[in-house]
Amino acid sequence: MADMALVTGASAGLGVHFALALAAQGHDVILTARRSDRLDQLAQQIRDRFGTQAHVIPANLAQPGAIAGLMADIAKQGLAVNLLVNNAGFGARGDFAALDGAAQAEMIDVNCRALIELCHAVLPGMLQMRRGGILNVASTAAFQPGPWMAVYYASKAFVLSFSEALHEEVKPHGVHVTALCPGPTRTEFFEAAAMEDVFFRRFATAPEPVVRDGLAALKANRPVVIPGLMNRVMASATRFTPRWVTRKAAGAVQRGRTHSEG
Repeated sequence: MADMALVTGASAGLGVHFALALAAQGHDVILTARRSDRLDQLAQQIRDRFGTQAHVIPANLAQPGAIAGLMADIAKQGLAVNLLVNNAGFGARGDFAALDGAAQAEMIDVNCRALIELCHAVLPGMLQMRRGGILNVASTAAFQPGPWMAVYYASKAFVLSFSEALHEEVKPHGVHVTALCPGPTRTEFFEAAAMEDVFFRRFATAPEPVVRDGLAALKANRPVVIPGLMNRVMASATRFTPRWVTRKAAGAVQRGRTHSEG
């Protein structure tokens, strides 16, 4: 029986590429996101191309009780999650005080709370079996504060810190946990966050190598992986740069984009 992988945010962006890559490796997949029509199309594509199972369970992870409902639906279908890709997430750019407060709280719900609840839901079974893997999608934003994207940057720092801690906790028990920290990647996420600018076009990478590096790092049980040489250099530089410099630099980039967009 093939391992079952749960991919969140599977209707677009990296989530689609994760689902396809896992199916290509022989995993059966559970696809979840809000847009059921896109999930159905992806599931059919997976069945046709790879001959693996693809189960669709739509869910809005920002809603209270969404994770409990998702896990209940998984159990009703007699499925068990051996691999979790916590990919769902979104960002918003602008002045913190001016951005919609409810939307920013929802960002925390999706980027942080849902991720924690999913890890907590699947870990007992993995620990019992002494095998399994969790890949949490963070970002190079996790390595510095980000003025004008304050909540998004902070949420990814949370994901990185939590993932590294969990990695150490479960490592002796045969369970793998990895934080994937991609830089700008050409997906719908950046279009939704209004990042389609010169900086993005110059430095953004394709999604396929990001997914490949993330899954390889999870298999090797590396606590953190940063795809791309430039991204690794920039992330490492933050360790030796005064905090005031990193926040000024990140703020200058984000504020410039915000102002240029009106």
